[in-house]
Amino acid sequence: MALSASLGFPRMGARRELKRAIEAYWGKSISREALFAQTADLRKTRWLLQRDSGVDLIPSNDFSLYDHVLDTAVMVGAIPARFGWTGGDVDLDTYFAMARGGQVPAMEMTKWFDTNYHYIVPEFTSDQAFQLTSTKPLDEFREAQALGIQTVPVILGPITFLLLGKTKGADFNPLDLLPKLLPVYETLLQQLAEAGAKWVQLDEPCLALDRTEEELAIYQEVYTRLVNHTVLSISLTTYFAGLGNHLTAALNLPVSALHLDLVRAPEQVEQLLSLPQWPQDKYLSLGVIDGRNVWKNDLNYSLALLQRVAAWGAASDRIIVSPSCSLLHVPWDLDTEKALDAEVKDWLAFAKQKLAEMEILKTAVNDGVENVQTALDDNRAAVERRRTSTRIHNRLVNERLAGLTEDAYTRTSPFAARKSVQQARLQLKPFPTTTIGSFPQTKEVRKARADFRSGAQTKEQYEAFLRSKTEECVRLQESLGLDVLVHGEFERTDMVEYFGEQMDGFIFTKNGWVQSYGTRCVKPPIIYGDVSRPESMTVTWSSYAQSLSKRPMKGMLTGPVTILQWSFVRDDQPRETTCRQIALAIRDEVVDLEAAGIPIIQIDEPALREGLPLHRGEWEAYLKWAVDCFKLAASGVQDETQIHTHMCYAEFNDIMPAIQSMDADVISIETSRSDMELLDAFQQFSYQNDIGPGVYDIHSPRVPTVDEMVFLLEKTVDRLDPSQLWVNPDCGLKTRNEEETVKALEAMVEAANIARARYGQPLNA
Repeated sequence: MALSASLGFPRMGARRELKRAIEAYWGKSISREALFAQTADLRKTRWLLQRDSGVDLIPSNDFSLYDHVLDTAVMVGAIPARFGWTGGDVDLDTYFAMARGGQVPAMEMTKWFDTNYHYIVPEFTSDQAFQLTSTKPLDEFREAQALGIQTVPVILGPITFLLLGKTKGADFNPLDLLPKLLPVYETLLQQLAEAGAKWVQLDEPCLALDRTEEELAIYQEVYTRLVNHTVLSISLTTYFAGLGNHLTAALNLPVSALHLDLVRAPEQVEQLLSLPQWPQDKYLSLGVIDGRNVWKNDLNYSLALLQRVAAWGAASDRIIVSPSCSLLHVPWDLDTEKALDAEVKDWLAFAKQKLAEMEILKTAVNDGVENVQTALDDNRAAVERRRTSTRIHNRLVNERLAGLTEDAYTRTSPFAARKSVQQARLQLKPFPTTTIGSFPQTKEVRKARADFRSGAQTKEQYEAFLRSKTEECVRLQESLGLDVLVHGEFERTDMVEYFGEQMDGFIFTKNGWVQSYGTRCVKPPIIYGDVSRPESMTVTWSSYAQSLSKRPMKGMLTGPVTILQWSFVRDDQPRETTCRQIALAIRDEVVDLEAAGIPIIQIDEPALREGLPLHRGEWEAYLKWAVDCFKLAASGVQDETQIHTHMCYAEFNDIMPAIQSMDADVISIETSRSDMELLDAFQQFSYQNDIGPGVYDIHSPRVPTVDEMVFLLEKTVDRLDPSQLWVNPDCGLKTRNEEETVKALEAMVEAANIARARYGQPLNA
């Protein structure tokens, strides 16, 4: 009989219960014991839901208090020395300090492949030692076992764990650490087997990246060793891309099951069917349900695919029906969306609904189509209703796209000429100071927004409150001595949601939360149709803020690639087409801001690097249209208008030509957690435009000292010309409190003044 597996389930809860529990612990309003009791209840809810939905292979250890990569680092004792760990169990506060910082800086954070989930980057030294320091996988397996549920522990595979890490203090291949690491995995697998586990899921998404023959040989060696040291059935899981040319090598690994992402890489079906026979003694986990998007599955299409594979191998009993990847990346339950537009809701499926889709497909494979014919017919009708809906297409949007010429993608003059004109207008000091955009979203701000949405506050009252907060923010920035101001974004909930709410082609949920990092959740918009901007979105608030000060004000926009990446995107046309539609809408806003007298406009693109395909052979095509979309959004203004962009938590070495091609006048980037190492790429490339390396980490509650910021600025000057440099935080200040913000910005301005005294020169020198 075919089986089903969910690979992983959302952690936060249907109404973000995990977020609230952890933040209550951080705020010292609940105890450690209360936190553990609440998280145990949430895990129980997740397991029971999956069991009752018919899932055969239910995961455990896919739950985390912050991040599963951090959990793995803690599990194997990869604790950086600065956290003062001396062995034994890692206490909860040390765990959170590794993620968020405290007396010492946090570990780095970056994007989980091409998703908007962030993971904590492991740190390795050449003399790194490993030991089993956490029983979390074993504890959670036993916890489910006590509920009568047999689970499959999910563990990040040893090779991917090392490849995702960063070497410190010496340049070496992290895979050289495998001989030290593997005994820890062997001990853990032995303990799980002794506890009664039958299967274990080892996630190796790095196998789906471009791998050398030597690396494929390492996979063979490692998994042969692990299989020989355990009686557990190992399911090796890949996702986010196809295995390409090394599919055969992966099939030859001596594991019990191999998972293939057939949503991202459906061509793997034809690769399978071209093989002479079914891989002997192996299950194939076929990821036919989209684990990263919210559209209802075309069950009849997926069933035909499953039937083809089963017929090829005469082995329906060796198939595992699965989502393409863990369901971590989609919201919990569509049933909670009571007010969602009924027509669009008919097209959607969240995590709970995807479990039901898996059950229909499994039943059809095992018991015959006739046993689920009604469900298949209903699904076919829903898919057809979406395909033929008149709400999806906008003729005017597509005609405008078709009529674009090359001039729409290019600024009038080169950067050097623009910089001179802009400096004459702005009269900025050397090392100009600014922030990335948002200021703290306090309880007062959130309450006012909630009161307005519930009707407890009128529109006039709410807007009066927003004007008051905006003026307060402007006066604060002036008093701190910042050179370029922002309006604080108090009217905005989320940097993507705010814009999507004002554009056609988007729809929004009430409870469609997904985890971005730690307790930070986002509620991605759903792009269901062609995108356009009916009217200006930001001009009113930016103009009001500019009227309050003689200092230059930045207009704040989210870029087209980031809006695309951080939304659930329609899957019935190329992503490039949708992105160009968004770019045209943002272009209209940029032009309106310029006409309103806003001298600086920031178009944030933190997700541009994130969107890179996992296979390098696909990079050039993606970067071409992604950069084109930014330039389309930014290039409608005159030379005197300064265009900024912001990127964070990404490696830039491989995409420097694309970043230069974006031709933003100023780029601000996250660099503080890496001690400015990310600037090496800009130095080696001889980046020409201006740059604002973040001098402090806004994702940590820790307020750095002036000396720490000066030290980072000194590292910056070692790499780049002082005339290129701006001074700013790593990212927006939305998640910080007001006291932290003021103290950190005071220190930042003082650090900038010290840098001016040491290195200052006219910016137009």
